[in-house]
Amino acid sequence: MTTLTGTALVTGGGSGIGRAICQRLAADGARVAVADIDLDGATRTAEMIRAAGGTAHAARMDVADYDSVRTAVAEIRAALGTIDFLVNNAGWDRMGRFVDNTPELWDKVIAINYKGPVQCTRAVLDEMMERNRGKIVFISSDAARVGSSGEAVYAGCKGAVVAFAKSLAREMSRHRINVNVVCPGPTDTPLIRGMAEAGNDKLVEALRRAIPFGRMAEPHEIAAAVAFFVSPDADFVTGQVLSVSGGLTMAG
Repeated sequence: MTTLTGTALVTGGGSGIGRAICQRLAADGARVAVADIDLDGATRTAEMIRAAGGTAHAARMDVADYDSVRTAVAEIRAALGTIDFLVNNAGWDRMGRFVDNTPELWDKVIAINYKGPVQCTRAVLDEMMERNRGKIVFISSDAARVGSSGEAVYAGCKGAVVAFAKSLAREMSRHRINVNVVCPGPTDTPLIRGMAEAGNDKLVEALRRAIPFGRMAEPHEIAAAVAFFVSPDADFVTGQVLSVSGGLTMAG
């Protein structure tokens, strides 16, 4: 197992994939800042990490609100020190046909899934540039690569995240800051279970059946890809997109 040294900030760390990422990075040795709009969930994740012998701090962060992001980042720096790794994981969606969406839904999806990662990245970037080191991982989606029925605006945001990450990787290469993307396929999380319970169970089941491995991913399998990108093993890897989807997407 790779040993990480430094502080990792994980957004959306209060449950699901984010919680699994927090636990994996803590197990690998990082001090973990668990950021989430749900402070109770973030606190629970931090407690789980500490119970396992790791170091963690929970902070409330609304990634759609830049003031909230900057306040949380300042709190995290005071508690755990300089932020060495950023994992932009926080996301949200509500499945439905695009023609049935409302402008209010568009705004919320865009604010959380695209503007959020941009704001979180900007909040930590100056310090990384000053030190000429740092690693940033964006959690996008296979929906960004092939589209997804019932998630048009969400897929558009996730596609924008990929383009933003690649552009940032080019700009930050002179500062030795690695920027990469993990694209999960359908994953067994509270979000996707909630979608099924909201009446999209047939669509969710269709997604599962489309996966060559015949099942959805487990959160820890996404966390393993993130752990690689922030590890020394990926020091010469930047601007890359990795699907973790059981073969759902086999892009060249």
